[in-house]
Amino acid sequence: MTTAIAPDAALTAADRCDRCGAQAYLRVELQSGGELLFCAHHAREHGDALKEQAASIVDETHKLGTTPVSAPEGER
Repeated sequence: MTTAIAPDAALTAADRCDRCGAQAYLRVELQSGGELLFCAHHAREHGDALKEQAASIVDETHKLGTTPVSAPEGER
């Protein structure tokens, strides 16, 4: 398994968690060829099982700690 941030596979706000529908911050490409998307919460909850099944993981949870200065007041 490889954990990497691939520039061409960047997650966007349109990517949603397959468990709950929240914004996805983790993309898991499975060894079987499928793909799963997870929010940070579900990525942590299922992390060990995901690592066993993953061919690669794109982890963008580092983005959670930053809020753009230009964000509207309700999003800060």
